[in-house]
Amino acid sequence: MNAPTNDPNELFKELAAQTQTVMDRLAHPDHLASVDKLTQAWTELATTNWQDPSQWLENLTEFQRQQMSLWQQMMGLPSETTDRRFKGDEWNEKPVYDFIKQSYLLVSDLMNQWADAAPVDDKDKEKLQFYTQAYIDAMSPTNFAATNPEVLKEAMESGGQSLLNGWKNLLGDVEKGRITMTDEAAFQVGENLAITPGQVVFKNALFELIQYTPTTPEVNAKPMLIVPPCINKFYILDLGKGNSFIEYAVGQGNTVFVVSWINPDASYAETSWSDYVDQGVIEATKIVRDISGSKKLNAVSWCVGGTLLACALSVMQSRRDKGVDSATFLTTLLDFSDPGQLGVFLEPEEVDRREAMFRKEGFFSGKSLALGFNMLRSNDLIWSYVVNNYLKGKTPPPFDILYWNSDPTNLPAEMYAFYIREFYLENKLKDGALEVCGKPVDLAKVKVPCYFLSAIEDHIAPWKTTFVGTELLGGPATFVLGGSGHIAGVINPPHKNKRNYWSDGELGQGADHWLDTAQSHPGSWWTHWDAWVKAQGNDLVPAPEAPGSDTYPPLYAAPGEYVKVRI
Repeated sequence: MNAPTNDPNELFKELAAQTQTVMDRLAHPDHLASVDKLTQAWTELATTNWQDPSQWLENLTEFQRQQMSLWQQMMGLPSETTDRRFKGDEWNEKPVYDFIKQSYLLVSDLMNQWADAAPVDDKDKEKLQFYTQAYIDAMSPTNFAATNPEVLKEAMESGGQSLLNGWKNLLGDVEKGRITMTDEAAFQVGENLAITPGQVVFKNALFELIQYTPTTPEVNAKPMLIVPPCINKFYILDLGKGNSFIEYAVGQGNTVFVVSWINPDASYAETSWSDYVDQGVIEATKIVRDISGSKKLNAVSWCVGGTLLACALSVMQSRRDKGVDSATFLTTLLDFSDPGQLGVFLEPEEVDRREAMFRKEGFFSGKSLALGFNMLRSNDLIWSYVVNNYLKGKTPPPFDILYWNSDPTNLPAEMYAFYIREFYLENKLKDGALEVCGKPVDLAKVKVPCYFLSAIEDHIAPWKTTFVGTELLGGPATFVLGGSGHIAGVINPPHKNKRNYWSDGELGQGADHWLDTAQSHPGSWWTHWDAWVKAQGNDLVPAPEAPGSDTYPPLYAAPGEYVKVRI
């Protein structure tokens, strides 16, 4: 690659070319089908609508009226918009950029109206709307140097330095294979992330088990085991002092253990879902009980970790293992009939194509998985960084959650294929047709008390679908609905006094009825959950003087080794 030039015109050309290069390299091949799907969907829609063109004509007439109005006001006062992409004053200072902005918004609105009015079933309409919005987002004038006045102004005022910086940022991201979302130099796992004191007391091929140092003289006689999702790293629950769920749980008088999953490579290709359940979750419950000397424990899980825990509880029940006394499920799907926006990636033929690819590699890439999640919020999690990092040449500010979001894990090919097909495509867990560890999974036979926490704006595990879990498990259930989304709805320390949660609705008559009868409370659900855990039994014993036991001596300090492996 040639050395960068100081000629702004050449820099613009080079930057445009390299932006395309990085997007091509960052996009996993299985996402390239999005363009074909958009074309196919709109071709089918056009054919259908021309048979009855009234809706098209109505929308087109309104578009033409608005376009004419825009021309008439072009020489008048600039228009206003709440779209954050156009918040800069530069979009209103010159009529030409205001016109570009408004024209784009008009066309975007027209395309969305046509997609919304499409005479297709709900499933196809959701896909059409998703791919239409993805195209609209990508084509925003903010994403191109020549049509973004903020970029042009930055380049002029810096004498082209902003473009040079952007070029360097771009090359760095090409090397990493992902978009930089935060100042990564500001964080280091074990230094300012995942810093709650503890020791790794067990390690096998799938996980490390961390035991955290107690901070109270007495603790609940029943230890607590946290099972995080294996598709992400556990330290989302331990972001830092004052922002850590693990720190909070320890501080409430619990002996807390956490599973830290391996970041697998191709050698794990045949590792199965049953392996994660048996050699992972169930093995961890045995070790925690052995170390603590308690016959029972309280289990906490999040997202896919909750699905693993539910399977483990059923297998344990069939083995007459009653070692789990209560279970907490944070934003966990047990019914997969409505997978939210992830459903756009779950067409059977699309799953077949992807599976053929990742089975060749031996694992499903965490980078590809992260990109898929980011595509669901492409303006916030892709294009805003393209503009900030590459066009404006800036480094994004430090943000712990975005650092974690950029630190994904791979999944074994066999395990991931099973997860997608058996759960998302065939919904066997809900239907009682799933077999794990050679045992049929029957959630109705799981009788332990369960606490479900969902988030009202969750686009990954829609709360009304997670609510069904209260009707599938056989024990007494408590359901709580938090504010915000999949991450912020869970990570909400009480001392920040943010958001709200709903509780005490009537179960057994569906999600809508529950919400209609629930009570809203300001602040964090963490305190409500802590009270629930204590209500399951809070006999106090002296806090352990040292981690581990003679059988399971401490190996090394938390957060361990597995969590530090980056891909």
